[in-house]
Amino acid sequence: MIQPPTDPAAAPPAPRGTFLPLAKPLVLIPTYNEKDNVQRAVTGVRAAVPQADVLVLDDNSPDGTGALADEIAAGDPRVFVRHRAGKEGLGKAYLDGFGWAARHGYDAVVEMDADGSHRAADLPALLAAADHADVAIGSRWVPGGSVVNWPLHRKVLSVGANTYTRLLLDMPVRDATAGFRAYRLSALDAMGLRGVESQGYCFQIDLTWRAVRAGLVVLEVPITFVEREVGTSKMSSDIIAEALRNVTLWGLGHRASQAIRAVRGLRR
Repeated sequence: MIQPPTDPAAAPPAPRGTFLPLAKPLVLIPTYNEKDNVQRAVTGVRAAVPQADVLVLDDNSPDGTGALADEIAAGDPRVFVRHRAGKEGLGKAYLDGFGWAARHGYDAVVEMDADGSHRAADLPALLAAADHADVAIGSRWVPGGSVVNWPLHRKVLSVGANTYTRLLLDMPVRDATAGFRAYRLSALDAMGLRGVESQGYCFQIDLTWRAVRAGLVVLEVPITFVEREVGTSKMSSDIIAEALRNVTLWGLGHRASQAIRAVRGLRR
């Protein structure tokens, strides 16, 4: 059963005060049949932010992505590979990566696609923003953000989904579905990730709303999103339907809670 984001009152206290500069970031790159892209993705990250380590999260890709990632890691001590049992979806891969990062002492994680849509050139700006925030989101829909090689229907879908989410959940984030983002590990603790089962677009919305509800500092950084040139998109009608269903349910719950609080206020 899909559970709504945890009530922040039940989560650990959100970080407060001056943010310390990030000292040990880890870039998470989930893969499934990305053999033609993983080398470029890892090389781009290592060149753009040499101080960051990379963890490839491979869901037992039948095309040999995992084996190629092992070869890359063998030649670079700052690249690691986690072989997962099978294709379980983006959300579970990232949750696995969050846990790995926590166990190995990292202070921040970056979510990044392997297909080239998230440019390594935008990583320094994203991490610079994370020096002053709990969550930094690489946003397509803030001033300065853009998309390249997207057909009109993809733009309409993304803008529409984000507008619907923002209005229904009262969430001041313009690109809640963005998959290029950085989290401090302390922020993930404060958000309360127990019960997260969302995938795809909905996973990103779920975590964004948890961050906002927990009172964390969320900054959006303009990026250029580039449609993949090689391989097949993992977007599907099931992923879209999951996001629409869950956001609607969460939104109705949110509005109901607002109404209840308003009624209680009138009775006082």
